[in-house]
Amino acid sequence: MTSISMPGLKLVHLDLKGAPPKVSYLAQVFPLFRALGASGLLIEYEDTFPYDGDLECLRAQYAYSHAEIEEIQNLANAHSLEVIPLVQTFGHLEFVLKHQQFSHLREMENFPNALNPHKEESLQLVGAMLRQVMDAHRNVKWFHIGADEVYYLGEGKESQHCLLEAECTVERLFLDHVKAVAGHLASSFPSVTPIIWDDMLRNTSEETLAESGVAKLVEPMIWDYVSDLDANNKINLMEKYRRGGFTKLWLASAFKGATGVNQTITPIGHHVENHLHWLQVVNGGVADLVQGIALTGWQRYDHFSVLCELLPVGIPSLAVCLQMLEHGGYTEKVKEVVDQSLGLCNLDIDNAMSSCMGSFPGSDILALVTQVSLFLKTSVDELLEKNRYVTGWFSPYHRKRQIVHPIMVHHFQPEAVSLLSKWTTIREQLRLALDNIYYPNTSEEWLEENVCTSLDNLQRLVDDVDRALQAQT
Repeated sequence: MTSISMPGLKLVHLDLKGAPPKVSYLAQVFPLFRALGASGLLIEYEDTFPYDGDLECLRAQYAYSHAEIEEIQNLANAHSLEVIPLVQTFGHLEFVLKHQQFSHLREMENFPNALNPHKEESLQLVGAMLRQVMDAHRNVKWFHIGADEVYYLGEGKESQHCLLEAECTVERLFLDHVKAVAGHLASSFPSVTPIIWDDMLRNTSEETLAESGVAKLVEPMIWDYVSDLDANNKINLMEKYRRGGFTKLWLASAFKGATGVNQTITPIGHHVENHLHWLQVVNGGVADLVQGIALTGWQRYDHFSVLCELLPVGIPSLAVCLQMLEHGGYTEKVKEVVDQSLGLCNLDIDNAMSSCMGSFPGSDILALVTQVSLFLKTSVDELLEKNRYVTGWFSPYHRKRQIVHPIMVHHFQPEAVSLLSKWTTIREQLRLALDNIYYPNTSEEWLEENVCTSLDNLQRLVDDVDRALQAQT
């Protein structure tokens, strides 16, 4: 086990493109983040920023107000948390390019994910977004301009035409757009350093990187969220970036949101392994390059995907990972601090079901989500698909024709009614807990995705039994 701690800033990533918490909840967790070892926030606003003017259509229904954006920064400052805004400027622009008024700026006409880098209006759009967010964040030192996963770059009509030229490559298309965006930011805000995700740079030669001059404009953030991260590979990649001209780099791990698009419970053990490997990376002689690390907490894989683990569900994982970065590994001291900080009885990184879910802000959501995720669907499916009296005497054929043997009803109706009562109560408890932290659309989405289908199936069984019995009287 490595003993070196993670150098530089330790940023907690707030992915607000799904389930943005109310500011009142952020006020509760910011001091906890700080106490656990965080020193900054990477805030990915997406459609929760209060864009106005020509960009007003980008606002989500429950976007933060300008006053709330200011309050979030004040709360961060009060707890010595460096704020770094994140605005996508190339890939992952679904929240912009889905709108009719901006659809002509897509790289691919039918796909709203990536921006067309050839149109002057594309840079104007990105510049307007950056200006509005920067105007609300006047004191930031870094600004993350995204630029990851620019899928289908080079496949649009204008890109295809460009690629016919001898000097034009997909790598050049990417680098030229990043340089244009970074240069635009630097011209208006010269004291701010842009950060980009590094994945689009990984296959670019160090000679191309050096010749492009991109290293003078941006700092890459190297991300990898897998549990079996190859430390030597990352060290070699960082050395390549060094030779390509970059003097400072960032790292990005994950504390949640990276193990399944519809994941509801955070597998802490996976994230522990991820962070152990990142500690091995900085122990491999490249620590001088590292500005810090962002512990990402993805809330959606992209603008159109379902929600993955909610922030309160991921807090035990975040706590463990932050403490590991501070202590250089997963130690008894880490476990002790996490247990005390979160009010846990006994942290178990390999077992989702604990006898004690803690007393931290949002721990009631963790407890209820765990119950639902582990037991709701299995208990309902067990009754509907494996109870011999349901499958044998109240099949879909019987239910459609309201046929039921009154004696057999006694073998499954009480259990169905009891289950329905139990899970209905838990659903209402969870709705109240979610409404304390989130806006109504988040509560509605999570419950509809994870609770309503099973409950509806159970309710239909109970109703069908009642109708069948009434038809026989």
